[in-house]
Amino acid sequence: MVKFLTKVGNSEALVIDQGVLSLLKITKDTPLEITTDGKNLVISPVTDLKKIQEVKRAYQSVKKRFGRTLKNLAD
Repeated sequence: MVKFLTKVGNSEALVIDQGVLSLLKITKDTPLEITTDGKNLVISPVTDLKKIQEVKRAYQSVKKRFGRTLKNLAD
């Protein structure tokens, strides 16, 4: 399967087909971990509860500190 990035606001997005998401049991609410080896992206659902809580705390911190700026960038 070959995919291309799609423009979303000031960013680019990779749209993943619903069939692939269903196969991997990923929903819009599933936290995803993105890693790289310098050449490839690896996108994995986070299943570790401790890691999910850590990601939520980090998100809240970034949102609190930079929320307005991020919203302005998205517009």
